Amino acid sequence: MGADGSKNRKKASGAGEDEHISSGWRGFLSGVGLSIPASVCRLAPPALRLGHHRMLQSKAPEVPEHVLRLAGVGPGKLRAEWCLPGFVTMFLPEFPHRSVPGHEYFQVLGYIAKGSFGPILKVKDKTRQKTFAVKVIPKSEILRLGVLDQSKEEVIVQRQICHPFILDLQDCWQTQRHLYIMCDYCSTGDLYTYWQMIGQFSEDTVRVFAAELGCALGFLHDFGIIHRDVKMENILLNDNGHLRLADFGLSRRLERGGRAFTICGTIQYMAPEVLSGGPYNHAADWWSLGILLFSLATGKFPVPPEPDHCSMLRKVRSFPYEMPLSFSPPLSLLITELLCQNPSRRLKTLDRFKRQTFFHGISFDLDRLQRQPVEVILELRERPDRVAKARRGLTLSLQPLRDFDFDLLLSPPATPETQLDAGARTAAPLPGPAVKHPQEKGPRREVFV
Repeated sequence: MGADGSKNRKKASGAGEDEHISSGWRGFLSGVGLSIPASVCRLAPPALRLGHHRMLQSKAPEVPEHVLRLAGVGPGKLRAEWCLPGFVTMFLPEFPHRSVPGHEYFQVLGYIAKGSFGPILKVKDKTRQKTFAVKVIPKSEILRLGVLDQSKEEVIVQRQICHPFILDLQDCWQTQRHLYIMCDYCSTGDLYTYWQMIGQFSEDTVRVFAAELGCALGFLHDFGIIHRDVKMENILLNDNGHLRLADFGLSRRLERGGRAFTICGTIQYMAPEVLSGGPYNHAADWWSLGILLFSLATGKFPVPPEPDHCSMLRKVRSFPYEMPLSFSPPLSLLITELLCQNPSRRLKTLDRFKRQTFFHGISFDLDRLQRQPVEVILELRERPDRVAKARRGLTLSLQPLRDFDFDLLLSPPATPETQLDAGARTAAPLPGPAVKHPQEKGPRREVFV
């Protein structure tokens, strides 16, 4: 989240210090891929070059040592630079720069999840009388982990797409220290919670989820977008139990014939070509779908997760992926074609997916797919243990929010301890460098090598 910055800050003054600050900014921004002429820095108004006195006195996030070295300035001067909205907007133009709405417009109703970078909040827009999920990301963490391009790509991708089985991006913006991504709020929760509750789903229910998720992936791939993190936690459910694919933090645009090489995703869902470091393409998403369908129908993953991608790759390559005898022949055939280790021979197009005998008698018309509620989800939603399953061992309060620059979001009735909103999940935060496996409790994080 960030801690206190230097306690011995000094107000910058004098032409010499102005020049030092401008050179520091140029060095800092060049580290994130920008070249800023010295004249631009020198011609900026004094208030922008040095920062307002109020900014200098306010609480600052901890600035990583490597960022200090990159900028070539001390903590006091970098503190002045860190709060310059003009410069921040230069390298994050995808996020409009504006203030956070006050409590007369927004009301924070509670937490949805505790992410790697900050909270994901349940927020009510009083003007529209609608509830949304807002992901809050400190800029200091984005720079520390080097995921600047990734954070921009997430909103670029989501702005391009609109599909009934994909979570909608409603808005995004930035303040001096944070990025905000606001998406639709799904009160029913995520598929992983219900999988934990029921153990395994019937083939009829798996068929509905498979058809909806297949339509979502086919739509994304037609736009040249690879998701790279298809998993149960990233599948949210609407009021009728139908799915919404979420979390585009690892997605990227990949032109037809293009290839990717980054080892990223959630390890037990990753295709062998991803685990080996590429090259890979959109076919990797269809492998993840195969893992997901196998797990929904059996209650367990075909290969238990390993602590690192190398050992996981050895297990995946040596496992024959034999289908359980309880599977119907059409389901066995579908999953066998999805879990083909050779990506060039894998089932990887929506047209071929629709022709599978497993979907005989089901319509792929998007409106008809959504017409009938998923009864098993609606029944499970009423069970008293759903809240505990959705929490996954987390105990959260609103206490950490007080150190952020969005305190105005907190409405007067808010209490120090607010119950986790266990009924909903949203797009997970940008990936960190660690892995947590399904049997572990707490926030789940992804491999990003």
